[in-house]
Order: sequence, then structure tokens, then C-alpha cells
Amino acid sequence: MQHLPQLIEDLALILCVAAVTSLLFKWLKQPVVLGYIIAGMLVGPGISLFPTVSDLDGIKIWADVGVIFLLFSLGLEFSFKKLARVGGNSSITGIFEVACMTATGYFTGKLLGLSTMSCIFLGGIIAISSTTIIVRAFDELKVKNRNFAGAVMGILVIEDLVAVMLLVILSTVSGEKQVEGGALIMPLLKLVFFLCLWFLSGIFLLPSLLKAGKKLMNDETMLVVSIGLCFLMVVLATKAGFSSALGAFIMGSILAETTQAEKIETLVKSVKNLFGAIFFVSVGMLIDPKVLGEHAIMVLVLTLVVIVGKTLFVTLGSLLAGQSLKHSIQSGMSLSQIGEFSFIIATLGLSYKVIEGYLYPVAVGVSVITTFTTPYMIRFADPFYFFIEKRLPESWKTRLNRYSAGAQTIQAESDWKIVLRAYLVLILTNSVVLIALILLSTNFLAPFIREKVENNQVALIVTTIATLLFMAPFIWALTIKKIHKNAYTNLWLDKKYNRGPLVMLEVLRNVLAVVYLFVLLLQLFEHRIAFIVALVVMIIVLQIFSKRLQLFYHRIEHRFLMNLNARSVIEGTDEKNTISPWDAHLAYFVINPNGDFIGKPLSELQWREKFGINIASIERGKKVIDVPSKNEMLFPYDKISVIGTDEQLQLFKNVVDPAADTPEFLPGKQPVSLHKIIVDNHNHLRGKTIRASNIREVTGGLVVGIERDGKRLLNPDSTLRFEWEDVVWIVGDWNKIKHLMVE
Repeated sequence: MQHLPQLIEDLALILCVAAVTSLLFKWLKQPVVLGYIIAGMLVGPGISLFPTVSDLDGIKIWADVGVIFLLFSLGLEFSFKKLARVGGNSSITGIFEVACMTATGYFTGKLLGLSTMSCIFLGGIIAISSTTIIVRAFDELKVKNRNFAGAVMGILVIEDLVAVMLLVILSTVSGEKQVEGGALIMPLLKLVFFLCLWFLSGIFLLPSLLKAGKKLMNDETMLVVSIGLCFLMVVLATKAGFSSALGAFIMGSILAETTQAEKIETLVKSVKNLFGAIFFVSVGMLIDPKVLGEHAIMVLVLTLVVIVGKTLFVTLGSLLAGQSLKHSIQSGMSLSQIGEFSFIIATLGLSYKVIEGYLYPVAVGVSVITTFTTPYMIRFADPFYFFIEKRLPESWKTRLNRYSAGAQTIQAESDWKIVLRAYLVLILTNSVVLIALILLSTNFLAPFIREKVENNQVALIVTTIATLLFMAPFIWALTIKKIHKNAYTNLWLDKKYNRGPLVMLEVLRNVLAVVYLFVLLLQLFEHRIAFIVALVVMIIVLQIFSKRLQLFYHRIEHRFLMNLNARSVIEGTDEKNTISPWDAHLAYFVINPNGDFIGKPLSELQWREKFGINIASIERGKKVIDVPSKNEMLFPYDKISVIGTDEQLQLFKNVVDPAADTPEFLPGKQPVSLHKIIVDNHNHLRGKTIRASNIREVTGGLVVGIERDGKRLLNPDSTLRFEWEDVVWIVGDWNKIKHLMVE
């Protein structure tokens, strides 16, 4: 009789019990993750009523694979460009909340008598909310269409990024077994360098690779290639001294920028669910009910800290970012839980043996309780807001409204802001590439050539020349490439005080180029000679081969930008994202084929007059009509984007299709969104009426709101005149709207 490996028996036990508990929790309409944790407790060593897993080490390996797939899938949903679209409001809120919760966790741990290292990990454990739980709660409560839901998702994106950075920081702290501020600087700089390097090289190479092999790839090969790339980055990250989870996340975020991102995400989903289930079961296996009972008071204390702390800090962060009180409270009460990242952080602490063993089951206990309370917190948000709003002094309300309007006012970008941002991007990207080339030359190319060439001096010369050839285009870009010509020229000609700083910036980037060459040439020459040779080489190379290097660099840059923007070009997505200071926001509906409004022009329907809403776009098959005219008609299954308040959109939904659920996003193009400009000396709007400004004709946009003297006017009349410092809200294509801000 053939012997069956113990690992196979354990997997059978785990998956069967997980299947039963997941079905039970589905029936109870609770997150399946909780079912997996319960399954782990049942088959773990803490409970003897059921068969117990024997090969714990083998299950731990599968759980580690589960973490890799969870982070890989998170990266696929993340995307660096998605981070750019999140906007300043969510970024401020997310960073403020995570910082405050981390500090709160640390001091709470001190009060509970935990060690310093456990306090640090506790701060990380209670700082990150659960994307999975919140998305499920939004679906069940049908609030995905509410204005605050978009802000919550933006905050979750920021939290996910911060969580990955926390993993790196905590890994470093755990390895050092001590906490020193100076000891964290180099790992963080190293993290930033490798993040930039992997992102630049990944975007440059991978989209082109996938595009070239597209015809050869069916679902099977695409899955194999994607998972292979994921594990390759896991290996590279581990070799560089980072965690495997970081490598998986980075590869996911790189693939998220490709045109095949959705397909890869779909293919990987089932694999992620399988190994994710094993991971969450392993989380439950580490829970000892006796230990949990012994520390029940700690669980209750931390549960209160999470619910109260996250509600408070997210609300304060949102107010600080300029959101309304209602919006802030709704966001705060939605994020009052912890989830899967907390388990990963706690597992990290256990693996390094730097936290108390009971902290892990305590963290899971807090997560389970806050998961159950999340739907009730979301439901209670509106009543709680009205309770607070009635008791706030009128002077406080006035100040909050003024601050909200002022904080969300965006001036036209100054020339200095444009130039400094261009310098920063140019210096950072080219410096990363140049440093990477020097490291590759020193650690790999030089040893390889030494093996092939007996004369050591000749080997060094060959290595240096080869490296210089690869570095030349990026040296040219760092020293000569023009920086945003129009803005730079305006600054140079505008004021004499601008010229000094501009010259210093030019000197800085040229000095950096000399430093990089100097570091490379130190392999051949003494310090003084290396510096002189670096200057001579730079002058000769840049003067003689300047045009060729320019053409070559522009080809590299064009390919990178084409790969970076390929997905956006296909989807037609707008990279500029803002959040309205009102409840007014964009929502999406599918036209009911049985509606009595089918075939009637919009002017006859008078939806704007009846409901206060505006139709921003109509998607009909492959055709998209931005800001439709009054004569446009609606047809069955048209997909429309509509702007209005939560109340207006709810009433309108009952008219469009009272039985159907409203989709959160259109599956096809989303060419329009909500943007704001200020009437100032950067445009010619002052004194003109909305109709006379020709905004609709020039930008294809629609003015849907104006802020003036702290007052907000939704859907203003076309005869209204713009005044100085009016904040004008426009629905349309940002690429066209931004031209209004150019004098």
C-alpha cells in the first residue's frame, strides 16, 4: 500500500473543514475570512475535539505562499498610477490616521505592560483597516454609490502602501532587535532606491514583453508567466534584503500598469483564493482559545481602541484634508476595523520571535470583533452625524465650512512648481538608473570580465568603457535635457530673482553627473585623477555625441511613457481625480429598457429641473458622448454618468431603474470626471457669464457648481457671472479643462 505524505492528509483536512465553515459563514452573510480562521482553530492544536494538523512546518510554507499571492493580487489592484489618482485628500487622511493609530498602539501597549518591540508591532497591527471587509460591507449595505465610499477606497489605497512600508521597517527593526532612528534611514533609502529601480525597469521591459508574446499566450501560459514573474521578483527582493511579500506586491503593481492587468487579475484570483484560504486557516491554527480567554480584557481594550481611535483619527484627518463634517464622520466610522494585514504583521513578529506569543491571538480576536461591528458602524454614521451636527455651535459649523471650501481650492499651478517637479523627476529617475548601472558594473560585469581577461588593468578599462556606454544617454539627460521649456523660460524672463535659483539647479544636476562618473572611474584612477578624467569624459562625450544621445534617450523615454500610459489610452481613463466638497459626485447607471423616457430628448425629460442632477456622459456600445446636448436621447442599456448629491442620486435611481443595483463604475471608458479651477489671473473668466465664457464649447465640459464667499451653488444658471476667486467645478475631460488655467 502506497504511503500518503502527511502534508497531503493535512491539506485535505484543512480544505474540507474550510469548505464547511466558508459555506456556513456565507449562509450567515459574514466574511468568509472569519470562517477560515474558525476552521484553523478547529484543526489547530488548541482544540482537541477534531482531528489536528500534524505537519505544521509544511502548512507554514503553504501559508507563506498564500501571503505572496495575497500581496501579488493587492499589487494588481493597486497600480502606482492609481495612487496618483487618489488625490491629496485621501493621502492626507490616510497618512494622518496611520501615524496616529501607530502611536496610539505603541502607548496602549506600554500601558498594558508589553515590551518595546511588542508595542511597535501592536501599533502596526491596529493601524491598517481591511479592504476585503469594507468592500463586502459596502456591497451588502448598497452604499458604494455614496460620495464618502470613493474617499474610503482612496484611504485604503494609501493604507495598503503604508502597510507594505511598515513590513519593511518592522523587518529591519526585528532583525536589529533594537530601535534606533538612524538605523532605519539606510533601509528606507535602500527601499526607495529599489522601488524606483524595479518600477522603471519593470515598466520599460514587461509591457513590451507581454505585448510581443500576446499572440502566443492563452490563459494557461499567461497564468504561468504572471506567477513566474511574481516569484522572480520575490527572489530578487529577498536577495536585496527585503521581504518576499514586498517583492510580490511590487511585481503586482508593475503588471497593474499593463494592458493585460485585468486578465492577469482574473486568472490569478482562483489561485489567490486557494492559497489565501490556507493562509487564513494557518492564522486560526495559531490561536489558542485558552490564551485568548486569559487575555480577554486586552482584547476588549484593543477593540475599543481600534473602533474609537480609527473613527476619531480618520474623521480628524478628513476634516484636516478639507472634507465636510458629514463626509469625515462617514469615512471614519467605515474604517473602524483591522484585517488581513494585521495578521501578516503579527506573523512577522512571531517569525522573528520579538513579540509575546499571546499578541497574535489577541490581534485576531480584535479583528473578528471589529469585522462584526463594521456594518453597524457604517449604518450608524448618518444618525451619529446628525446627533453631532445638532449640538455643534453655529460658529464651529461656519468655521468648518469655510475651512472645507478654502482647503479644497486649488490655485493654478505656478511655474516654479512645474519646474521643480520636472527637476525632481529628472534627477531622481536618471540617478536611480545611473547608480544601478554602477552597482551592476561593480558587482557583476567587472568580476565576469576579470575571469575572461587575465590582465587586471585591461579588465578594468574594458569594464569602465562598457559601463560608460550604457551610462551615456542618462548622463546626457541629467546634464543637458531641457526642463519644461515654457515654464522655465517664463521664470528666466519674468524676474531677476529667479535666475540665481535656476542656475543653482543646473549646477546641482551637473555636479551629480560628475559625481557618478567619479565613483565609476575610481576603479581605475586615484581620487584627483578620477575627478579630472570624469570632467573630461563628460565634456567630450556630451559635446561629440550630444545629438545621438538625445535621440537614443528620447527613444527610451518614449517607450517607457508609452508602456506606462498604454492601459489608460485603451481605457480612456482620466488621470486627474478630485473629490467634491459637497455630497455632489459622479455616479453611474444603466438605462432600463422598459423606461417610458426612452427615445425622448433630455430637454423634454427636464431631469436637471426635477432632480437637480446633470448627465455628464453617455456610453452607447463603443461610442461615448461627453456632456450630451439637450437634444440627445437615451436608449435601452445606455450607460450614463450622472452628477448629483446622495439624496438626488437616490431619487434619480428610482426613476432610471428602481429594481436594478447601480454599478459603481462603468466597465468601459470613463472619459469625464469632476474637476475644479479658481478664477484668477491665470485665466480670463472674471466678469464673464457661464454662457459667454464658452467653457462648454472650448472644453466640452459642464459647469456644475460654484463656490463664492464660503457659499456653494449647485447647478448654477448660465447667466451667472464669474467673480474673482470663484471656485468653479466642471465635469469633463481634464486634458481640455486644464487649458483654461493657462494665461
